[in-house]
Amino acid sequence: MKDRAWVRELVVSALAVLLALVVGALLIIVSNPDVMSAFGYFFARPMDAVSEAANAVGDTYRALFLGAFGGRQQLAETLVAATPLICTGLAVTLAFRTGLFNIGGQGQLIAGALCAGWVGFALHLPPVVHVLVALLAGVAGGAVWGGIIGLLKARTGAHEVITTIMFNYVALYGLTWLLTTSAFQRPGRNEPISPVVDHNAQLAQFGGTRLHLGLLIALLAAVLVWWLLARSTLGFRLRAVGANPDAARTAGMDIGRAYVLAMLLAGGLAGLAGAQQVLGTDLPLTDGIAGSFGFDGITVALLGRGSPIGTVFAALLFGALNSGGNEMQAATGTPLTLVTVLQAVIVALVAAPALVRAVFRIRAERADVVLAKGWN
Repeated sequence: MKDRAWVRELVVSALAVLLALVVGALLIIVSNPDVMSAFGYFFARPMDAVSEAANAVGDTYRALFLGAFGGRQQLAETLVAATPLICTGLAVTLAFRTGLFNIGGQGQLIAGALCAGWVGFALHLPPVVHVLVALLAGVAGGAVWGGIIGLLKARTGAHEVITTIMFNYVALYGLTWLLTTSAFQRPGRNEPISPVVDHNAQLAQFGGTRLHLGLLIALLAAVLVWWLLARSTLGFRLRAVGANPDAARTAGMDIGRAYVLAMLLAGGLAGLAGAQQVLGTDLPLTDGIAGSFGFDGITVALLGRGSPIGTVFAALLFGALNSGGNEMQAATGTPLTLVTVLQAVIVALVAAPALVRAVFRIRAERADVVLAKGWN
């Protein structure tokens, strides 16, 4: 039954992506002036409109695909974009499996980036030691930031959605302020930017691209989270609390301790994403170091259906959309906002599996048969 449920979820996610591409195609058609002009005389020459629409959609999606996977450089940029999304997605996934909705990935990422960045440019350590200490500092910073949320939940009952949102603002404006202080601001500069982290603290890059060791670390983190949730005693306790806290409490489990541990681990994962950003991608700290990775991690976790492996694939998809969007805009003139629309539609459809099944006329209990037939 567990395997059947996993297959059903995979089917729904795949069909949600397909439906989102259809919605995107419709938006491409109605926003293209040449296509709409051809539709103006549709009844006189219908094939002109069909041809123009097919060309517009095909050219746009081809440019999107080539921008994400068309060469070594493009593939590297896709993986660079996916790397922090894997970690922030895992941060949401792990907390969710414990019954917590972690909206604070953005703040936890910033806390991790602050700690890792400071260690990176303020300390001077041997090559391997420096990068390890900086990574651990990033994980510790995010873990502390997330652990505070867990402690508030356990001791006071404060709702994690509210506290994580507020802590995002605290982290963001704290970063902005710190970058104006002598401890973080680059000497001789007026704008909020830190010194570049030492070469010894930078994550190794591959093949002359921006792809760095952080990807392998993120994949390792996904494997560890899978093992934790699926194979360890602690993971069983976290999942039990997430499934039914009252039953877990009756069985003698410490619910408050589970919440604190879950948020410590989730914060550490998001902090790892921050460390990857400052040590591997951006190198100096800026007030835009977090981008939208913390919030995008929520959508990645939703698309990944609460599974660490699913989260990895969802992060790769979103990384491809983000990196391919620039090429799509340059090659076809299609606005970059189409990528945002695609991401939003994918998540909306994943959150409404009944709608997806209704569109494709799939019964809920038989959804797994579709994929099974495709494999056979």
